[in-house]
Amino acid sequence: MNKEKELIDKLIDLAFAEDIGDGDHTTLSCIPDTAMGKSKLLIKEAGVLAGIEVAKEIFNRFDPTMKVEVFINDGTEVKPGDVAMVVEGKVQSLLQTERLMLNVMQRMSGIATMTRKYAKQLEGTHTRVLDTRKTTPGMRILEKMAVKIGGGVNHRIGLFDMILLKDNHVDFAGGIDKAITRAKDYCKAKGKDLKIEIEVRNFDELQQVLDLGGVDRIMFDNFTPEMTKKAVEMVAGKYETESSGGITFNTLRDYAECGVDFISVGALTHSVKGLDMSFKAC
Repeated sequence: MNKEKELIDKLIDLAFAEDIGDGDHTTLSCIPDTAMGKSKLLIKEAGVLAGIEVAKEIFNRFDPTMKVEVFINDGTEVKPGDVAMVVEGKVQSLLQTERLMLNVMQRMSGIATMTRKYAKQLEGTHTRVLDTRKTTPGMRILEKMAVKIGGGVNHRIGLFDMILLKDNHVDFAGGIDKAITRAKDYCKAKGKDLKIEIEVRNFDELQQVLDLGGVDRIMFDNFTPEMTKKAVEMVAGKYETESSGGITFNTLRDYAECGVDFISVGALTHSVKGLDMSFKAC
């Protein structure tokens, strides 16, 4: 079992535990165990659909006898009135899985919709939009899946799959040179093949990185577009480049036109509105 599936399975189990507890007494009290029915996922707002595959897993884990017919796949632009899928099975199962499925799909679709908007703003440049670790605890895998569905690129998943030397790491380590050297020595000693990225706050720190080398990507933190253009020229294609900090949708294109490879945007996941949809009997 890979790490991604393991985390999703644990999330689904926890979500059912917090929602159903010792039983959905509303449903159990008024719906016979033998009652069968159908429900449709009705889209109520324009956006990008995401989470269909996770929804199928939610239904299957709760009740493998439920049948899912998908009409619209992940990554498709949807509009009010669209029916994304119809689910058939025990009415008790339809009612008990409804909220978890909607919570996941609304959140993922909201993220995919936001990401698609940012990705379109970058069309015509070679710059790609990245997500961050500013995610909902426990839902990171799903939220990063939604970013990819929307046309964005995943940064590192967590603290384990890449080394990112940020300002605090540099300050606590005693400077740029020590931070990079220790990171490289650590990877060698542990047999880890991890990419190393370092954040720089000014041109002096950037020059120190360029003099020392040994990294894969340089992040320009809170640089203006003018500073970014100069920084990209200084790097001259030797390393991947990333802009981060204080970048809004309105300034996104300005940074991209400086030639930076990536722009990381925390807003893709930390403050997104869910896409409106409902699960209705049919």
